[in-house]
Amino acid sequence: MNLIEDEFLQSFSKLIDNQILDSDNGKTKLSLFIHNISSNSFDYNLIKRRLLDPLIDFSLSKKTQDKLKDHPGILSKEAREKFIKEMNTGELGELLLYCFLHSHLKAQKILSKLELKTSNKFYVNGSDGIHILKLDNGDYQVIFGESKTIANLNTAIREALQSIRDFKFEINNKGKEKSGINFEKALISNHIENETFTPQEKVLIENIIYPKLTDNPFNVDDAFGIFIGYEIELTDEDKNLPNDIFRNVLNEKIKKEVQNQFDNIIEKINEYNLQGHCFYLYILPFTDLEKSRKEITEYITQ
Repeated sequence: MNLIEDEFLQSFSKLIDNQILDSDNGKTKLSLFIHNISSNSFDYNLIKRRLLDPLIDFSLSKKTQDKLKDHPGILSKEAREKFIKEMNTGELGELLLYCFLHSHLKAQKILSKLELKTSNKFYVNGSDGIHILKLDNGDYQVIFGESKTIANLNTAIREALQSIRDFKFEINNKGKEKSGINFEKALISNHIENETFTPQEKVLIENIIYPKLTDNPFNVDDAFGIFIGYEIELTDEDKNLPNDIFRNVLNEKIKKEVQNQFDNIIEKINEYNLQGHCFYLYILPFTDLEKSRKEITEYITQ
């Protein structure tokens, strides 16, 4: 694995860890991270460096990585070219979602969506990643990813859950293009050969995607992982605070903004008829979102 879990998570401070938002059933969990702070501003240098290696795993299938494992320079170039080819305002959020699902949730990626997106033979719409999570009770979840990097936190959350609703109920406003949860499952089955799994692992994954009730000793549910990147506004008064006070003020400000969204998240899940699913939300604030996103993206692709 190119993603070293501890190193990635150490790029941030954790303000909320797996906060359960629906106390009745515990299916919606939220984690809030912030970038390290230096001299009253977010320090993005650490996360820039620590996204370089995960970019390879995110962009390329295991088969491609194995083919180029003895040529690290070419491997890195291939990954960056794939990312650049598909790059838009959402790709950084998809990469961060992959990193959080893998490092924090310990959910295994099972398909490189980016490599399929950039293929001349295939184009993918739908989820921003597909992972599998084995639960403590032996059951499994297939986790479909959705990421939004939008300045307004409320808007980002609403649009993420709207996208998940459309994905689940196969609502498509792009004409004849295929999309939706069943299409994604077929995608996994059709392209599993692009990933280097053992024969036993391939059988397990096939059974997870298309469970056979009479054969499998486990249950399978569809879940969703969400990454939200939004913009935190800092006043001149905030910036002029002593460093230690600034950290405390900013931490409390961010926590309050996110906590104010707890009820809204559950309301939207209910409104969009998504109550049966587990949700894993990861929220990360940025200052000057557009500029920060551009700087990080340029660094990891140069």
